[in-house]
Amino acid sequence: MPTTIQVKDKTLERLKFFKKFSKESYDEIINNLLNNLEEGNLTDDAIKDIQQSLKEMNAGKGENIEDVAKEFGVKL
Repeated sequence: MPTTIQVKDKTLERLKFFKKFSKESYDEIINNLLNNLEEGNLTDDAIKDIQQSLKEMNAGKGENIEDVAKEFGVKL
């Protein structure tokens, strides 16, 4: 059963930003946002991997994007 909720004008404008197409309902927008939040949780291992990668990158151990693109035949 549908229900009505009240949101402030500012909140409504923020929700409009997430519309993928003009006829998308606010219910769809809110559900998409909630799904992204639920799916976006990082595991402890993922966080550790990201932290390690950042340390390596800051230490100059990474490859620059131009070299990687060339290796895979991608034009930038």
